[in-house]
Amino acid sequence: MLEKILATVFVFGLLVFVHELGHFITAKLTGMRVDEFAIGFGPRLVRFRYGETVYSIRIVPLGGFNDIAGMAADDNDAGERGYCRKPILSRMIVILAGSAMNFILPVVLFFGIFFFAGVQTPNPAPVLGTVLADNPAAKAGLMANDRIVAIDGKPIETWQEMVDAIRMNHGAVPLTMQVDRQGQELTVSVTPHYDASHDRGVIGIVNAYETAYPGFFQSISMAFERTTMIIVMMLDALYRIVLELSGSELAGPIGVAQMAGEVAEMGIVPLLNFAALLSLNLAIINLLPVPALDGGHFLTLCVEAVRGKPLSPKVMHYIQNAGVGLIVVLMLLAMKNDVMRIFAGG
Repeated sequence: MLEKILATVFVFGLLVFVHELGHFITAKLTGMRVDEFAIGFGPRLVRFRYGETVYSIRIVPLGGFNDIAGMAADDNDAGERGYCRKPILSRMIVILAGSAMNFILPVVLFFGIFFFAGVQTPNPAPVLGTVLADNPAAKAGLMANDRIVAIDGKPIETWQEMVDAIRMNHGAVPLTMQVDRQGQELTVSVTPHYDASHDRGVIGIVNAYETAYPGFFQSISMAFERTTMIIVMMLDALYRIVLELSGSELAGPIGVAQMAGEVAEMGIVPLLNFAALLSLNLAIINLLPVPALDGGHFLTLCVEAVRGKPLSPKVMHYIQNAGVGLIVVLMLLAMKNDVMRIFAGG
């Protein structure tokens, strides 16, 4: 349990820190006054001042903020250093910098993974790489490096054959596995857990991998390629969600925390991969033209550039409230999905 909590805090903390750091650095570079740089919400756990800025860590690690002076024209005590007094281009840079950092972070993470941990390719043989704790395989006594020789008397030659045999079992009948453990023949009985969300049986195993180590520049190239590929896939998935008006694939903080905990059991590299995926997800979502998100702020700046003057405080108030309302509805939908997945065993 502690490992899952720490993994969740690490992932959320890293993504929020990088995002807010983008806003913070560009605000400072464009001459804006930043009164506070905060990670988390709620009461402060840690607080210190350096120069004109207060730096704090707060109790709920599900977000963060930069308190930039003069965000509203009618509440600017920073004079020419207020956000509202800066050129539109400067404000656009500050608004977009958070998402930009969330696009950069996965490139850095993927580079580190490729260069230091290597590129892993699945071993096609039915050899267990990782056995997840508290899952049927672990409870049955299966261990890493075990080779599955047969299931219910049927010889198993490849990993895919083993996976197919497990998936077809929905937990009603135990599977009898013949196992080769360092030359010792064992017989193990495993009852798969039924994953209702994917209509398949699972026992909590990950296959073994073979590792190759690319060079420095090749790792950089591969990091950009991996990041680009994932962005394209996410945009396609977002398009389908909007087109079908379906929110069934949304996951909220509960679901993300659950996934982070499960991935953490597989090791630091899968956890960093997961953080990279979430970072790209956060970047894309934040750029949507929804009020209260960075994309919504950017859209209002575009309108201001066209009109030659900002929208009135009253209009901005209505726009912000509408955006917050939409985000709350989406969060409630995502949390409902999280709860349903938990009770469905997904």
